[in-house]
Amino acid sequence: MREFSEQELVRREKKDKLIELGLDAFGQRYDREDYALDIKEKYKDVDHDAFENMNDTAKVAGRIMFIRKMGKASFFSIQDKTGSIQIYISINDIGEESYELFKSADIGDIVGVYGKVMKTKTGEVTIKCLEYTHLVKALRPLPEKFHGLVDKEERYRRRYVDLMVNEDSRKVAFMRPRIIRAIQRFLDDRGFVEVETPILTTLLTGASARPFVTHHNAQDIDMYLRIALELNLKRLLVGGMERVYEIGRTFRNEGMDSQHNPEFTLMELYQAYSDLDGMMELTESMYKYIAKEVCGKTTFHYLGHDIDLSGEWKRISMTDAIKEKTGIDFKAIDSLDECLKLANEHNIELEEHEKQYGHIINKFFEKYVEETLIQPTFLYGHPIEISPLTKKDKDDPRFTQRFELFISGHECANAYTELNDPDDQLERFEAQLKEKELGNAEANDIDMDFIEALEYGMPPAGGIGYGIDRLVMLFTEQESIRDVLLFPTMKERKKED
Repeated sequence: MREFSEQELVRREKKDKLIELGLDAFGQRYDREDYALDIKEKYKDVDHDAFENMNDTAKVAGRIMFIRKMGKASFFSIQDKTGSIQIYISINDIGEESYELFKSADIGDIVGVYGKVMKTKTGEVTIKCLEYTHLVKALRPLPEKFHGLVDKEERYRRRYVDLMVNEDSRKVAFMRPRIIRAIQRFLDDRGFVEVETPILTTLLTGASARPFVTHHNAQDIDMYLRIALELNLKRLLVGGMERVYEIGRTFRNEGMDSQHNPEFTLMELYQAYSDLDGMMELTESMYKYIAKEVCGKTTFHYLGHDIDLSGEWKRISMTDAIKEKTGIDFKAIDSLDECLKLANEHNIELEEHEKQYGHIINKFFEKYVEETLIQPTFLYGHPIEISPLTKKDKDDPRFTQRFELFISGHECANAYTELNDPDDQLERFEAQLKEKELGNAEANDIDMDFIEALEYGMPPAGGIGYGIDRLVMLFTEQESIRDVLLFPTMKERKKED
């Protein structure tokens, strides 16, 4: 049995007194008619004296966040989902019984207020309480640090408290769904259809990642939580849906840091008869649409940099970007031995499965280029070894028609001109199996049903995946993925607090 603090004991005594008075300590339905922000916006330009000739009323409900008790008249504020509003309450307006009920209230209690709209001499829009309704008794006090929990771990763990006391957290929480709705409007207007595909799967396909494993009791088989959305969406292209997208939870059994959470929201879309250039145009247009429609600006402070989404975004190949930083032109190198020698000279460590042309190029990119791509940059031309689902570059089959979008040194999207040759795709899958044998735990399985689907014919297509959490981080100017997830994955709490 948990021991209660002194404040908690006092609150529980007040709860018992409410019950003795015949009141429901935890409330019943309350027909709220108005919200704090709407009221303040409506009356913000009305002069103080004008309220003398007005009789406008409002009915609000919310959590008490401030109380200043002053004998027979007091001020307090309540907070609803839109913000807070000040309440003036007097024994002369609501009577002794209701005023005594108010005097027993604590910060954190939830109440309803009906009253006349007014403005104080200092110009603050206020409701003069005419009816006071107790709704819910809060049995725990809010944190002492009124403007938010100091311990970030506890902020994330007790997100409900963080949302009560931290205005920035509330703004992000409400802005995230607005961003997602804007994405949906943008894509719907372009003829895309939003679909849903299975989360449970028997194969590891569509990405390079470690899975979460579960067990299906009825079929007595191990299954995975999906690591990507790709192959099922491309099956729909085969079926003739042509433009599809999915926004859904995806799971990768990997580390946690400011950019990664084991479960995250991924959006993938596929457009028949498009290609890499089409995905670049769509991506740049979508980001600019969100900036305008949701944020009303094009410059954002993200991960220590001022990011400008306006203008034409930079496009550069992976090999050219490496050449700019190191002087090494991997396009002109055909010898694996020369690549291995360069890796050794630059102190680049390689696992056994990484001792290949494409992996070495990628290692050079990660060491010398990735963190330098600050403004929006489409990095294209990835080696075939690290792009098993991508159509080859018709001019140089060592590379693929793929790009990644980088902002502030971090990948924000990954796009392909989709591979639709079933024989080529099978060869890529088989190459992945060889990598798995060499120790690559993130290599793909062979999905023979997908090969069969391709044999029916998939139209030429462009496809792209977006980390929605990172996209939201940019538009809400947050430093950590945990700040844009309402309930990020947390380590288990060892003791009861």
